[in-house]
Amino acid sequence: MSLNLKQNDLSHVVAADREHVWHHLSQHKQYETADPRVFVEGRGLKLWDANGKEYLDAVSGGVWTVNVGYGRESIANAVRDQLIKLNYYAGAAGNVPAALFAQKLIEKMPGLARVYYSNSGSEANEKAFKMVRQIAARHHNGKKWKILYRERDYHGTTIGTLASSGQPQRAEQYGPYPDGFIMVPHCLEYRKQWDVEKYGERAADAIEEVIRREGPDTIGAIILEPVTAGGGVITPPEGYWQRVQEICRKHEILIIIDEVVCGLGRTGSWFGYQQYDIKPDIVTMAKGVASGYAAISCTVTTERVFEMFKDAPQDSMSYFRDISTFGGCTAGPVAALENMRIIEDEGLLENTTRMGERTLANLNALMEKHSVIGDVRGKGLFCGAELVADRQSREPADEKLVQAVVADCLGQGVIIGATNRSLNGLNNTLCLSPALVATSNDVDRITDAIDRALTNVFGC
Repeated sequence: MSLNLKQNDLSHVVAADREHVWHHLSQHKQYETADPRVFVEGRGLKLWDANGKEYLDAVSGGVWTVNVGYGRESIANAVRDQLIKLNYYAGAAGNVPAALFAQKLIEKMPGLARVYYSNSGSEANEKAFKMVRQIAARHHNGKKWKILYRERDYHGTTIGTLASSGQPQRAEQYGPYPDGFIMVPHCLEYRKQWDVEKYGERAADAIEEVIRREGPDTIGAIILEPVTAGGGVITPPEGYWQRVQEICRKHEILIIIDEVVCGLGRTGSWFGYQQYDIKPDIVTMAKGVASGYAAISCTVTTERVFEMFKDAPQDSMSYFRDISTFGGCTAGPVAALENMRIIEDEGLLENTTRMGERTLANLNALMEKHSVIGDVRGKGLFCGAELVADRQSREPADEKLVQAVVADCLGQGVIIGATNRSLNGLNNTLCLSPALVATSNDVDRITDAIDRALTNVFGC
């Protein structure tokens, strides 16, 4: 940590935060008797707070974002230089970094062709939904307007994206929601809904059952995470994605892949869908696109989808009548370009695969030691451990005890995550997503902290 921050008294900063900042996902009653945590510096996977305490961040900024780690001067310098040259012009016109990043991005996404910029994952998914609705209006006589989403998946915080939330506790208190969003069953085999041998195919067939119930001519798209994130780090069972694609192609349903968490290396490939040979029509992304160094999100489409908005006279309303104000900010794409260079030049996809394997191995070793771990799953540096009160019955561990494990790790100086106030009775999965620069020592420190915390909380 830099010397000046150690020496400075930051109590005035903490006081200003307590008095004036409205924190995300926080009950502020607690700050009447305790100070909010204020972070002041980061390097690699390490963070320091206003009291000088050091932490190892195993969740990449709390919400799976800082993929290349803290303190990247080259990204900051690239952003600075660009902002001096040109900071902004609305997205109705082009700019140099937006054009260059779009080209670079499409090189990593064979089969995709066009990049629409905005500034958050929620907004990227809203754009995708609007595209589907406009395609329905223009090409299907107002039919095929419904959008399928999956139980336990999450797609954003806006009213539109909450309408597609498979996490009911997140959506409480914000309805009524717009019509046309239809839920399909989750695919977590550990919480199996059918007793069959080929579970992945059966879970996919359940989607087709919903399609037939609603009417195939009413369904325009399905949105799915390649690996379910906040719903419990759910990796798809074998055969699932192949069958999903077959079903969607048969019924002419667009496949939207939400890569807001998995995108830009998190699973060990550039995108999570590439782990499963998925051929999407639309891909959304945010978080790791610029590792949190600037706000940016992208809605990426095939040329076929793009062409559906340009087959009418110029004076018609056929074009995509949408705008994102800060989609015109140049900081996002220039940061994204440098972020991508770092991932390539430092071999971070390969490191993610190696360190992900080590993380899963460590968690599986902990499962042998602690009966409270019922299941371990993940892909790359995106791993989860589901805690249970009883392995035989698979009764979920109490959410308060799961959060006690998180708190114990925090006390040890290691920040981990967990499903939290999202799923009724199933907020019981520990979530790990350290930066892609994690070392074997980092991984071992994280899982060692979990080991101690499980002993302290559960006495096992």
